[in-house]
Amino acid sequence: MNLDDLDLFKQIDTHNMLSQIDGLPDQLQSAWELGQNQTLPAFADIQNIIIAAMGDSALAAELVAASVSSSIRLPVTVHRGYGLPAFANGSQTLVVCISHSGNSEEVLDAFENAQKNKCSLLVISTGGELAKRTAEKNIPAWIFDSNGVVDTAAIAYPFALLLTLLSRLNLISDPANDVAEAIAMMKRSQQHITADVIAAKNPAKRYAGQLVGRWVTFVGTETLAPVARRWKMQINQLAKAGANFEIIPEATHNALIATINPNQTLNAHTMTLFMRAPSDHPRNRLRSDLMRQAFMLEALNTDVIDARGESIIAHLWTLIIFGDYMAYYLAMAYGADPSEEDAFLNFKRSL
Repeated sequence: MNLDDLDLFKQIDTHNMLSQIDGLPDQLQSAWELGQNQTLPAFADIQNIIIAAMGDSALAAELVAASVSSSIRLPVTVHRGYGLPAFANGSQTLVVCISHSGNSEEVLDAFENAQKNKCSLLVISTGGELAKRTAEKNIPAWIFDSNGVVDTAAIAYPFALLLTLLSRLNLISDPANDVAEAIAMMKRSQQHITADVIAAKNPAKRYAGQLVGRWVTFVGTETLAPVARRWKMQINQLAKAGANFEIIPEATHNALIATINPNQTLNAHTMTLFMRAPSDHPRNRLRSDLMRQAFMLEALNTDVIDARGESIIAHLWTLIIFGDYMAYYLAMAYGADPSEEDAFLNFKRSL
């Protein structure tokens, strides 16, 4: 597969997923500005926050949680699934239900439980059944137009809106400068990884080429855990290929030990990509380097990718956009339409 054949890209990518990835910095900018103008409900005495979401919306919530973990003084829980945790009870618990489509049945179930338990409640969505129920019951909602961004690319809007909510509730310091830096650094990164940059000078294309025919594992430190999950999700969704992720320090307590009994036949068809950021804890950086050395000594294919920027938000988003391009180019290499969702839609019909 020639990853510089843009005409072939257009034949494979029937719904122009590439434009969604190209527009990620502008999506983040628009979503941040949108959040400043939403009506802020009068929440009082909030003691904990639960974010009920699935898929990319839940991933966006995890990115926010990673961004604010060192500054927010309230527990923030990302809830993937039906119902709510038992501690979600009363107005001191703020439940934020996020669903891009507004039709995620798990989020709808959490929404109903939040009302039953008399929690404080806010909905973030583009519409669907979730928006309908908020209108019927006069529940606060930030209903937004994502300007054509599809579900599988809708990560900037829930991230920025949720981050804005925490800032406007005075639960965190104003992150506007960090968001601006993330946007600027993503655009700077794009100078090297967009589709018009040839593979010989494009690291995202080169990494995609290394992943063809291999099962890939992404390894990130605690703060970068949402990015590792995002890369795994994008390989699944865009390239229709297998992947998994590991988190340091936990991975050094178990995944590392898997090198004792290597399977040379299988290992030749694997790749482990380690991601790093200046915000990593020094001991986690050491663990990452030593784990990679152990893998290399067993002749396992490995490489490392570094985040860019000064703030944690910039670190997260420069890696996000790199991973999106990498997954897209892997889809092109496989000849897989990155927008095709037949497997998921068939599964939903079975449900």
